[in-house]
Amino acid sequence: MKSIRRSIVSLAVIMVLCTGVAAAMAEEVSAGHADGILAITVLDDSGRTITIEEYPDRIVSLAPSNTELLFAIGAGDRLVAVADQSDYPAEARAIPTVGGYTTISLEKVIAAKPDLVVAAPGNSEELIERFRRLGLVVVVIDPRTIEEILDDIILLGTLTGNAAEAELLTTELDRRIQAVTDTVAEREKTPSVAHIVWHDPVWVSGDRTFQHEVITRAGGTNAFESIEEWGVIGLEEFVIANPDYILVSSGTGMDKDDYDVIYEYVMNEPRFQRMDAVRENRVVIIDADTISRGGPRIVDALEEVAEVIHPDLYDPSVRKLPQSEESSPLAVLPLIALFSLALFILKRRGISSPS
Repeated sequence: MKSIRRSIVSLAVIMVLCTGVAAAMAEEVSAGHADGILAITVLDDSGRTITIEEYPDRIVSLAPSNTELLFAIGAGDRLVAVADQSDYPAEARAIPTVGGYTTISLEKVIAAKPDLVVAAPGNSEELIERFRRLGLVVVVIDPRTIEEILDDIILLGTLTGNAAEAELLTTELDRRIQAVTDTVAEREKTPSVAHIVWHDPVWVSGDRTFQHEVITRAGGTNAFESIEEWGVIGLEEFVIANPDYILVSSGTGMDKDDYDVIYEYVMNEPRFQRMDAVRENRVVIIDADTISRGGPRIVDALEEVAEVIHPDLYDPSVRKLPQSEESSPLAVLPLIALFSLALFILKRRGISSPS
């Protein structure tokens, strides 16, 4: 259902760009009009129907990942409050906060006078319902896969009036994901990979996590895919698994004073010295936020992991960094290129005519 929504909005936005009347057409394709009033209706990730009658000027984000999504589609300048740890991009750090992900202050959110609250399940259903009873418009964002992250970019673009920016972003992310897929398809082996979230005790990422999807899409197998979501693993069991690569979380998701604490633990734990990954220096630090947040940077993590576990497929002298919004070629495509882009997306997504 979500992929169909993305395809429909994709086609509409590309047509808008090609005709040069983006503002007018965007409302027509994603909204209805009654007596001259804009009416946009979407289905959020909790399955609830959300309707707005005007694009929001004041937005509150209740999760760091939602903050990243809103900045990525160009709606960051309308954020009036965010959850603690909303530290990316750098501009987000200057925005007033309303509490932690699971400790949101109802009073602070109300005081921010939002037109739209972008929430997440971790904020608690009770709090979300209290906001709604107070008359606030709340949309719940809860992507479980990379594909659903792209879907939510389109959803937020529709709600904020940034549909064109959202479509350009998802098209570019799709291109980068496909580039990884094509590259790792040439691999000769599929290495086993473990991702350690914490070390005391050892917590690893299992199935049904972003980390698992990143590992498998990057051409690896998750050494602990039998674990559902995240779980504690015994040291001996970890040693016996002997994964080819060990990814360890670090970055702003951890205590800044102990930036590489997990890496240091793995490299110095006596029982781990028997493991091939430790002996052969295949223990890799990866930013905790990049590989765990449901935002556009998950594609950065995918590219990084693919390069780490398949060094023979990548030229080490050429690090393919994600393009900035200002330098992205999609932002300045001429008219003829947009038509070509439209045909490419229609062909790839199998849309020929309505049926």
